[in-house]
Amino acid sequence: MAGASTAPIGSVAFQLGVVDYLILVTYFAFVLGIGWVLKKHLKTSTDFFESGRSLPAWICALGFIGANLGAQEVMGMAASGAKYGIATSHFYWVGAIPAMVFVGIFMMPFYYGSKARSVPEYLKLRFDEKTRTFNALSFAVMTVFSSGISMFALAKLLNAILGWNFDACIFVSSAIVLVYIYTGGLTSAIYNEVLQFFLIVLGFLPLVILGLQDIGGWDGLMQQLGAYSETKGMPGAWSHSWAHMGNASANPIGIEWFGMIAGLGFVLSFGYWCTDFLVIQRAMAAKDMNSARRTPLIAAIPKMMFPALVILPGMLAIALYHKGGTAQIALPTGADGNPDYNMVVPAMLAKYFPNGMLGIGLTALMASFMSGMAGNVTAFNTVWTYDLYQRWFKPDASDAHLIKVGRITTVVGLLISAACAYAATKFNNIMDMLQLVFGFVNAPLFAIFLLGMFWKRATGHGAFFGLLLGTLSAALFQGNTLPVGEAASIYKGGWISVQHTFASSMAQNFWMAIFAFSGCFLGTIVISLATAPNRTDNELRGLVYSLTEKVVDHHETPWYARPATLGVIVLALTVGLNLLFW
Repeated sequence: MAGASTAPIGSVAFQLGVVDYLILVTYFAFVLGIGWVLKKHLKTSTDFFESGRSLPAWICALGFIGANLGAQEVMGMAASGAKYGIATSHFYWVGAIPAMVFVGIFMMPFYYGSKARSVPEYLKLRFDEKTRTFNALSFAVMTVFSSGISMFALAKLLNAILGWNFDACIFVSSAIVLVYIYTGGLTSAIYNEVLQFFLIVLGFLPLVILGLQDIGGWDGLMQQLGAYSETKGMPGAWSHSWAHMGNASANPIGIEWFGMIAGLGFVLSFGYWCTDFLVIQRAMAAKDMNSARRTPLIAAIPKMMFPALVILPGMLAIALYHKGGTAQIALPTGADGNPDYNMVVPAMLAKYFPNGMLGIGLTALMASFMSGMAGNVTAFNTVWTYDLYQRWFKPDASDAHLIKVGRITTVVGLLISAACAYAATKFNNIMDMLQLVFGFVNAPLFAIFLLGMFWKRATGHGAFFGLLLGTLSAALFQGNTLPVGEAASIYKGGWISVQHTFASSMAQNFWMAIFAFSGCFLGTIVISLATAPNRTDNELRGLVYSLTEKVVDHHETPWYARPATLGVIVLALTVGLNLLFW
C-alpha cells in the first residue's frame, strides 16, 4: 500500500495511507484556524472567558455535550462497555439525563441570573470567600486530572499511529490544544466541540454497524455476551442493565441497585452536572436566560442516544474477543492479565476501517481527546484567573492583564495535565480513575449546593467546614477500602488499612461518593445551626430558591422553547430506555 506505515502498540497496529494522513492534517489545520480567526473578535476578558454571553441555545447545547464528549466519554465508556457490559448505560440514563433536566429547570436561573462568572464565584455570593477559594482549588485539581486523562488517551493513540514514545505524544497533544485555546479562548473551544460532536457521530456510527454485521446483528451480540458472562459466573449480566442489580455479586460492576442509584444516579451525577463549571460554562455563554435553561435540555436528547455510539463498541469488542476465530479482535493484555480495556476503540478501528475511513475514525477519536483537554483547560484558566488570581493577588487587574494571565494559565494548566497523564497509566479503564476524582471533588460540593440553594439557613462556616469534612470522609473511605485483586496504593485505596474489599473500582467509587456527600451534608447542617447566618435575606435574593423570583414560561412561547415541557419529554424517553434494556 503506497505511503502506508505500521506502528504497533501491544497487539494493536494501524496501517495508514496517504489519504488518512491528509484527513488528519486537514482536521488539525481547521482546528487551529478557528482559533486564529476568532482571535480578532476577542476584545475583552468576557469575550475570552465567557464568549460574551452571545451564543444561541443549539450551539451551546452541542458545546455542552462536546465538553463532556472527551476521551473519558469515547474511550472510557467503550472500555466500560467491555468491562461492565450494558450496565454502563446507567452513566447516561441514570447518571446524566435526570441531572441535566434538573440543571436546566432549577439551577440555570441561579447561575445565569446571578451573573456569576464561575461556579466558585456563585459560592462566594451565597456563602463567603473561603468557601469559594476552597472550591476553586479543588476544582482546579479536578480539571487538570481530567485533562491529564484525555492527554494519556491521546498519547496512546498517537503512539499507535506514529510509533512515537509516550513522552513525545504527550508533548504534541499539549501543543495542539494550547494553540487554539491560547488564541481563541472559550468561543474557540465551543465551536471546536460542535465540530467534534459531528465528527464523532460520523466516525463511530459505521464502526458500530460493521461490528454488528460481523457478529450477527443484535441477536448475535446478545448470544456472545451471554456466553462470555457464563465464563465469568454472572449469566446474562453483560446484556441486561437492571435485571442483575439485586445483588452485588451478580453483575460485573459489583454494585447493588441502591449503591447505583444513590452513588451514581444521585451524588456523582448531580454533583457533576450541577456543579462542574466545565459544562455550566457552556450554558452560561448563551444569549439569554431561556437559551441558557434550554441548553442542557436540548443536549440531553442526543446524550441519551450516545450509548449506541460509545458503549456498544466496547460490548462488541469483548464479544468478538471471546468469540475468537476469524472474528477475533486483537486487544492488548494489561499488567494484571486482563485485556487493556482502554484500547477497545483503537482495536475496533484497526480491525474494521479501511484507508480513508480509518482517517475519519482516528480524526473523530483525536477530536474527542482534544475536546476533553480543551474543555478542562478553559474551565481551569477561568477559575484560576477570576477566583484565585484576581481575588488574592491583583484585585485591580485591568481587562488586558486578565486576558494575559488567562493565556499564561492555559500553558501552566497543560503542563500540570501532562504530569497527571502519567497517573492514568495505573488504570486499565480511565473511567474508574475519573469517577475516583469526581468522588473527592463533586460529591461533597453537591451537598453544599443542595443546602445552599434550598436552605437559606446554611452559613459560610457550615459550607466551608462541611466541604472539609466531605473531602476527609472520601479520603478515609478510600484509604480503608480496596477493589478485589488490587494492591494497596494511593490510586487504588487501602493505603491506611483494608477494612472492606469491593468487587470493582467502580463500586468502590460509588460508595465513596455516598460517604463524601453524607459527611459534607450532615457536617454543614450541624455547623450551620451552631453558627450565626452571614447573609441577609436581601443578599440571598437570586441565590436561594425560596427568595428568588420564579422564571415563568409565557403561554405564547412554543412548546419546544419551554424548559419544563422539554424536561418532561426528556425524562419520559429516559424511563422508556431503562425499561427497554431492563
